[in-house]
Amino acid sequence: MVLLAKDVARNQKRLNGRLGTDGWRPPPSRNLADRHVFGQATKRDQCYDNIKVSRNAWDTNLVKANPLYISINIEASGGGAFAVIAHNNTGKLADNLPVFNGHTAAVLDTDFHPFMDNIVASASEDTTVKIWTIPEGGLTESISTASLTLNGHGRKVGHVLFHPSADNVLATASADFTVKLWDICAGKERVELTGHTEIIQSLAWNYDGTLLATTCKDKKLRVFDVRANKVVQVRTEAFDFFLSFPSFSIAYCCVPKETNGHQGIKGARVAWMGNADRFVTTGFSRTSDRQVNVYDSKNLETPLKSETIDTASGMLMPHFDADTSMLYLAGKGDGNIRYYEWVDDEKGLYFLSEHKSAEPQRGISFLPKRALNIAETEIARAYKVHPTLVEPIPFKVPRKSDLFQADLYPDCIGGEPALDSADFFDGKSAPPKLISLETGFTAPPTREFVTAAVVADATTEKVPQTEKEYQDAYHTLRKENDDLKNQVSNRDARIRQLEAQVEAASKK
Repeated sequence: MVLLAKDVARNQKRLNGRLGTDGWRPPPSRNLADRHVFGQATKRDQCYDNIKVSRNAWDTNLVKANPLYISINIEASGGGAFAVIAHNNTGKLADNLPVFNGHTAAVLDTDFHPFMDNIVASASEDTTVKIWTIPEGGLTESISTASLTLNGHGRKVGHVLFHPSADNVLATASADFTVKLWDICAGKERVELTGHTEIIQSLAWNYDGTLLATTCKDKKLRVFDVRANKVVQVRTEAFDFFLSFPSFSIAYCCVPKETNGHQGIKGARVAWMGNADRFVTTGFSRTSDRQVNVYDSKNLETPLKSETIDTASGMLMPHFDADTSMLYLAGKGDGNIRYYEWVDDEKGLYFLSEHKSAEPQRGISFLPKRALNIAETEIARAYKVHPTLVEPIPFKVPRKSDLFQADLYPDCIGGEPALDSADFFDGKSAPPKLISLETGFTAPPTREFVTAAVVADATTEKVPQTEKEYQDAYHTLRKENDDLKNQVSNRDARIRQLEAQVEAASKK
């Protein structure tokens, strides 16, 4: 059949109308409703107001959320503190908000235990990591004594992140360029990951926790197989002797996969993309454009997808929702939260929409999927940090039916561990246990955190609160300093005396 020129033009026009001016049509979304996701701003009286949010310059999200609480880093004088606030405790909070204040320097990061909602970990500039138990119902008074203190890093600790499927396994990253894996039940360091040459900027576990990805100030992207390490010590009698001490931990040398990451001078972030072998990074190009890269963890030579977002100056904070294959990008210093759909094809990322706000965000965190309000078809909830408040932002999909929307809520990660810490460090692996949300979510009974580590006496961790206590602490420390100086002087004198005796004996 022969077509006239005008028929060809008309058909081409119809085709362009359906496919777009470039002749390309995106493949159908796995869930067409995802294209109509919208973020909803929250009124101030439903936010967490009157919070003295930390002004520390360390690059962190400042806030974390679990099904019962949110944690937020607080500006505190004479030490470090963070608040834990129950979800229903909205509105203007008290000026003397109760906090966890056992650190002696600023708190830089926190993370909730994924399987015990009443346990939270904190990292601080004082080089320690502390594990805290939240009283039932939340804080009613400030607490300065932690359930467990982890010592081992040589410089400030900037990141803490619990394992996604193993119970009581915690990863910490420090300015000493190391990542340590801890068994908090035993109170011991189990693995040390080395190889970074600059400050570690972010870290992320893969779906089953067998791999750990990090971004670093040296502009390298690394993926560690945390169980493919080799012991660097040679077994000797001295080595057997050290093993007899319960506080001894084995040092590991791990050679990770690594590649050049974002080449801009600013920071970079990483987030794993569900149970796939891919992860996403955000950072800056050499010309300071904000970028998003998607990598295959098995081949880091070139990214599967690289996309320039804009030229704004704030870090992009990524969050990937594996249940809807949606990537959320929140820009530090601006009020926008963009969201994309990831499809495993040539294009990869498909822009869906963005939540716009005139209020800039300093940090953000997302609620675990199991705690969302499924009755209102809420598919995500972000907690946005303002200068003096934290705002919940629910992302919803409009639906007319009141029935359970199975396409929006596939089985998601639950609150029970798949294996214990001993099994994990013995080399076993297991994906997270999944639950159905069709009957709703009920928080499991609270478990008591038990550790074999010796907890320091409360008096050794007490932080001064009043001017008199600060003066007393100052005089006490000054006296201790003077005593130590005297001891050093006496020992120096004794050493010189012994050296003189040795020299005299050698001349005879």
